Amino acid sequence: MSRATTILINSEAHGSLASAYIESAKPGITRLVTITAGVGFILAALGRSDWTLADLLVTGLGTIIGTALASAGANALNMWYESESDARMHRTRNRPIPSGRLSRKETAKAGVWLSIAGIVLTMLLAGTAASLICLLCVVSYVLLYTPLKTRTIWNTLLGTIPGALPPMIGAAAATQGMGPERLNSPVGWSLVALMVVWQIPHFLAIAWLHRDDYARGGQRMLPIVDPSGRITSVVIVLTAILLLPATLLPAFAMDTLGITTIAAAGLTGLAYIALCIKLALTRTERDARVVFIASISHLPLLLIVMVADAGISALLA
Repeated sequence: MSRATTILINSEAHGSLASAYIESAKPGITRLVTITAGVGFILAALGRSDWTLADLLVTGLGTIIGTALASAGANALNMWYESESDARMHRTRNRPIPSGRLSRKETAKAGVWLSIAGIVLTMLLAGTAASLICLLCVVSYVLLYTPLKTRTIWNTLLGTIPGALPPMIGAAAATQGMGPERLNSPVGWSLVALMVVWQIPHFLAIAWLHRDDYARGGQRMLPIVDPSGRITSVVIVLTAILLLPATLLPAFAMDTLGITTIAAAGLTGLAYIALCIKLALTRTERDARVVFIASISHLPLLLIVMVADAGISALLA
């Protein structure tokens, strides 16, 4: 074998290993978590006038990078814990551990070190309050939500905790103070409430689409114990209705959010409710997929409008 061929093979192996580690961090989830933490930071930071540009950049980067690392670590630990379940499910059997690209030990070590690095970096650059919330996200995801997925249908509700807290990491990092008062951010908590409610119809739509696969994996999801879909569809509609006032909370919590945010929240919220009602009436996989796609479009759109609305208001003030 030539030296060039050996180098090429080694490079491909290293590339494959790197991609396996990246996949174990669940990039899609890590990206969403990081974005919501960033939105919380931006919306809270716009209310401050005592920061230098250096302070803003250091704290902002610390928040974003720290949150991303901690989220990646928590996701890797989730894959370590669920590796046997993943191997039985069609949608997850090609993940790094079931496919043999990573061992459980390698994944667990990466998860622990990434989580520690993220929490420590957040503490050093974004403050103790933000790092404590970051720690709570990791602990609740790995030790609360993940084990309960095979034990109770209430795992979906409990799973909203780690998914909803990231905006508060950013808000706490951008709030004035040196102690617990940084946790008293109306901006942060209004975004947390929004994220709690948004996740329920979103994840129930996923569970509806993959209920047979979740059953193979031994995971307890509402659509599995509700094969007709009647209860699931009612919960989706009710939480979609509750999402409408939840999306308006940040507008009441911030002076910089106005009619643009309210109009966007109202229009997108009503459209989302209509799609959820259609799903309740038909209870088809097609409409469940539409609700899922609508949910992953609704949240980013609303967050973009909020940041733009607040930014323009701050510039005009």
